[in-house]
Amino acid sequence: MAGGLKEVRERISSVQNTMQITSAMKMVSAAKLRRAQDAITRMRPYAEKLQGVLNNVSASLDITEGLFSRDNGDSKTLLVVITSNRGLCGAFNNNVIKAAKLAMSGRELVHVLPLGKKAHDAFKADLNRKPSSFDEDAWNIFERLSFDEVKRLGDVILSAFVEGTYDRVELVYNRFVNAAAQDTTTEQMLPLVAATNDEETQSTGEYIFEPSREEIVNGIIPSSLKIQLYKAILDSHASEHGARMTAMHQATENAGDLLRDLRISYNKARQAAITTEILEIVAGSEALGS
Repeated sequence: MAGGLKEVRERISSVQNTMQITSAMKMVSAAKLRRAQDAITRMRPYAEKLQGVLNNVSASLDITEGLFSRDNGDSKTLLVVITSNRGLCGAFNNNVIKAAKLAMSGRELVHVLPLGKKAHDAFKADLNRKPSSFDEDAWNIFERLSFDEVKRLGDVILSAFVEGTYDRVELVYNRFVNAAAQDTTTEQMLPLVAATNDEETQSTGEYIFEPSREEIVNGIIPSSLKIQLYKAILDSHASEHGARMTAMHQATENAGDLLRDLRISYNKARQAAITTEILEIVAGSEALGS
């Protein structure tokens, strides 16, 4: 019985230590989430407004023949798969990797540009999927996350598309909804999709453009594409911390439930041991008395 009590005490101590770790990780993730959420909420209005300006200016132009608009099918596709560097965030990374593998199916040639260690580890063994025109440590972008780094990466992606290395570029990432929810998204980056002439993209008046519409569109498109990539990375970054905070909250609650069960088991075993000792003492006293 003493051995059983010792084992339960050790398990209780282990669960208490686990609770301290998960609770600390939850608080750290909550602090990081606040900063990451502020970054994406500031970026989204700018990105959407820039896209709106592009749609408005290009609504009367035929941009389908532009450098970033030609559609040669999807025989050579680049998938930019955005995950996290670390785990302990529930199904966050697995959902993105599953979506990336689904996007690969049925295509002739697909290269994967992983951003985040989990994506790098998932696809590094398949050398046929490895793009050759990117830095070896491009996957480690979250360790030096800034718009300048994303801009350099975006320049390489745009050059690869313009040179014909790839016919299509798609982003696979988790879009931030709130702290408890992320939406796994596959989004076409290149070629550009022509804007629809609906009421939201149509200008309400006539404007005189200086320089010309064509020059404005050609200047905005590269910036818009880099902003789109940066927004996807910020979305994923915020989603990661939200997913980890939620996972650590659930882990802390589960550890608390387990701790309560272990304490009940410990008290029952301790009470049984005490009762057994009392019975043995009483039996011994009766034996001596007789």
